[in-house]
Amino acid sequence: MAGLELKGIYKRYHGGVEAVKNFNLVIPDKEFVILLGPSGCGKSTTLRMIAGLEEISEGELYIDDRIVNDVAPKDRDIAMVFQNYALYPHMTVFENMAFGLKLRKTPKDEIKKRVEEAAKILDIAHLLDRKPKALSGGQRQRVALGRALVREPKVFLMDEPLSNLDAKLRAQMRTEINKLHQKLQTTFIYVTHDQVEAMTMGTMIVVMKDGVIQQIDAPQVLYENPVNLFVAGFIGSPQMNTAPCTVEKKGSDYYVNIGTASFKIPEGKAKKLEGVDIEGKELIFGIRPENVHDEDIYLSTLTDSKVEVDVDITEAMGAETQLYIVLEGNNFIAKVNPRSTAKAGDRITVALDLEKMHLFDKETTLAII
Repeated sequence: MAGLELKGIYKRYHGGVEAVKNFNLVIPDKEFVILLGPSGCGKSTTLRMIAGLEEISEGELYIDDRIVNDVAPKDRDIAMVFQNYALYPHMTVFENMAFGLKLRKTPKDEIKKRVEEAAKILDIAHLLDRKPKALSGGQRQRVALGRALVREPKVFLMDEPLSNLDAKLRAQMRTEINKLHQKLQTTFIYVTHDQVEAMTMGTMIVVMKDGVIQQIDAPQVLYENPVNLFVAGFIGSPQMNTAPCTVEKKGSDYYVNIGTASFKIPEGKAKKLEGVDIEGKELIFGIRPENVHDEDIYLSTLTDSKVEVDVDITEAMGAETQLYIVLEGNNFIAKVNPRSTAKAGDRITVALDLEKMHLFDKETTLAII
């Protein structure tokens, strides 16, 4: 079992381009860590530095309290699963899974035992004599996982392993990888740009942008308490609704103004504004689509935050309906009950659950509440 620590890690390329900047992260043993961010944010580069496939320009990488900057990839006790599976087409499934063990001069009976055990766990025991071209995408991904599994590494690294699969298979494989982590009780580090994967799989998510860590937290904490506008927009599907706003104090109460609409900020949220210099400043208001309601029960209880909006488009999703609405000139999405009668062209009243609102500084993009 292994814990990892990355201390002040940088990756610089020729010409002074910095792909990863001052990356600091402690990964406890048995954690399932997700490196999440858009394409080009440095997450795969970070993973490759951990694997030893990319040289670290500056900083220190520790595995089990041992500095491994100059340790060869094969000696780091790490197994990596790639996006493109990287299977040998001329070898059978058994031979692909056994290849790394053969290179290590593992005894034949031990190889057979480990490959058969891994194949059983991954439900590919009936495919051991086939070659990759005779397998589906999901089966090939299982073989790639199996090849890593038989090595019994201290750390599993996975670089967007599900991105080549269709939506149904991706959901199925997410569950399989989660089960695998629980069964093996080993450290997993997983790279993805898909925030649904991140939210459903990770115990800890590291959100990256332009080579810099933005926030490290448990999935639900990231969702409910994003530290800045980037994290707020990147986590959640559909993403958070945002609009320019100002805040003013009337007596002991605070109000948020979006266009001509003014809403009283709930007491719990308002307390966090005491002593913060925000009056008259341009801020960004944020609220998630599931906290914009059109049902009577909310309209009758959230009386301080009702507003008329125009409906542009409705999308019936089965379990919910998404309303694309215009609120004071700002495009919002509301996730509402599938029984909603709202349709394109309607002017309706919605209520915002301001207990779930967010405010961000427009200049720094940092969260205020």
